Amino acid sequence: MSRIPLPFFVSDFSAFAKTLRTRLAAQETPVSHVTMLNLIANAGGYRNFQHLKAQQTTDSPGPKKASQPMQTHTTPRPKRITQTTRLFDTENRLIRWPKKDSIRCLCLWVIWSRIPAKTVLTEPEINTLLNQWHLFGDHALLRRELVDRNMAERTENGRQYRRREQRPPQEAVAVFEHLRRGGPGTPSQLS
Repeated sequence: MSRIPLPFFVSDFSAFAKTLRTRLAAQETPVSHVTMLNLIANAGGYRNFQHLKAQQTTDSPGPKKASQPMQTHTTPRPKRITQTTRLFDTENRLIRWPKKDSIRCLCLWVIWSRIPAKTVLTEPEINTLLNQWHLFGDHALLRRELVDRNMAERTENGRQYRRREQRPPQEAVAVFEHLRRGGPGTPSQLS
């Protein structure tokens, strides 16, 4: 592995430390160098070290903030937007969990946009909301993904959840607009 210096910015050091601690505690064996790089990158909001490296070398000279979820491409891709909107029914509920990670992220942005801003929700409240917005019956998956991608945060005991305020990527905004204009359905709660 080459030693190219990569800047790494963490906007919320406490959240980064908690995520890293959790990931390290889940490891059963001593952590290798590559595994440690992946854990650090993942705690910073990237899928793995390769994703961090790719983002640093292709997107911008500056690092991504750790509080941002994994970003899809910066310029909207019409095919991906169409693929994503097809996953929503006429009431804009997510029909199934997509296989492609880039499509999953866009679907999560739609879910994220429906969570009330600056509101603390209990676990039953967030579960109720998530159940209203999907049809495949796995609110825990959605809740976990939102937290893992730094789109939402939860307390240590998992009893309270809150949406992380941030700017969605352009591609997610294009999905919102497509759904608003009457993609598969007419969303009533997209913000």
